[in-house]
Amino acid sequence: MKTMNCKQLGGACDKEFHANSFEEIAKMSKQHGMEMFQQKDAAHLKAMDEMRQLMQTPEAMTAWFESKRKEFEALPEDE
Repeated sequence: MKTMNCKQLGGACDKEFHANSFEEIAKMSKQHGMEMFQQKDAAHLKAMDEMRQLMQTPEAMTAWFESKRKEFEALPEDE
């Protein structure tokens, strides 16, 4: 199991996500983002707007996603 936080995944806080795969952690991050959107959390809304800008270019989004996957894979296992 590995840990990444919201900021590491493009978000705005230090909430930690623990998962065995990058896909799992991405799903948790997405769920957290939806919760923060519903709460109208200003910091998260700003981070989401920045992600929306990135999504305008599919190549940029793919590159960002792959860089986060590599970051996850390079992390040590949780103790």
